[in-house]
Amino acid sequence: MIVERWTIDSSPSAIHFAVRHLMISNVRGRFSRWSGTIRVDAGDWERATVDVVIDASSINTGIQARDAHLRTAEYLDVTRYPDITLRARLVPSAAGEGRRIVGELTLKGQTTEVELQLTNRGVRRDRWGNDRAGFKARTTLDRRALGITGNMALDSGGVVIGHRIQVDIEVEAVRQPTVQVA
Repeated sequence: MIVERWTIDSSPSAIHFAVRHLMISNVRGRFSRWSGTIRVDAGDWERATVDVVIDASSINTGIQARDAHLRTAEYLDVTRYPDITLRARLVPSAAGEGRRIVGELTLKGQTTEVELQLTNRGVRRDRWGNDRAGFKARTTLDRRALGITGNMALDSGGVVIGHRIQVDIEVEAVRQPTVQVA
């Protein structure tokens, strides 16, 4: 069987997130260090698998004090759990629906099933002759289910940090030399 391996190029790719703050606005951020691969067996993208590793300490909301707090045990606990991982597969969807990615997200030692909506942006050849595939994925996660429970109640009602995290991922992957697997 022929196996295509695509390596995610992190320079044009991005993992962004947004979470409600004080119930009136969104705090946005990203992870700046991560890597991943996509494996496509026999050219069948419908059965592709994805493996991503995120350096949890690379969280960046643009405010150093907030980022330092998010790295503590109350939130990401990067000392004990330096990596966030996603192991997933593409799933064909019913007619009229987009493709989905279904897999296991591991954060703070807890593994949770996640589903992402996927937009395939196609394959293009770059100026150096490399094939590049583009994708966009989106999901909403409940941070409590991921073990991220730190929060404070507001006197006016509600909480400082919302429970839902919107995650948007842009991926550009480069095809590696094809291998034959017995």
